[in-house]
Amino acid sequence: METKKLGFLLAKAVLESGKRRRALVFTLAGELGAGKTNFIQGFAAGLGIEGTVNSPTFVILKKYPLENLKNIKTFYHIDCYRLGSESDLAQLGVEKILADPANVVAIEWPEIAKNVLPRDALSINFEVFGNDSRRIVFDSQS
Repeated sequence: METKKLGFLLAKAVLESGKRRRALVFTLAGELGAGKTNFIQGFAAGLGIEGTVNSPTFVILKKYPLENLKNIKTFYHIDCYRLGSESDLAQLGVEKILADPANVVAIEWPEIAKNVLPRDALSINFEVFGNDSRRIVFDSQS
């Protein structure tokens, strides 16, 4: 529950942020079961997205249109776990998605996307300690 709450709080901070030149991007790294999907579920709730939010492991990309928000029109959730190369991302139109300042983009398993990520992407790393303990570390390059 704390992981979802942290995601929710990040969404609220994003909603209060000003205009950008390109999409706001954050990455989520950590082993399977580390809490990335729980974090995204809290983040989506903080943006006002209703309904079930699951990891797009098999569909790779999920798009959530947002209404009634001032600076954000779309939330994209991308899971690179099953991608073979960065060219697979290009086929999804990721460069265009990342260029649009009205987008917020969460990328799981970002290692495959490292060459297309903006330098100021927020990195969120999840570490597992035991059955129910996590350490979540935020790292901003900007």
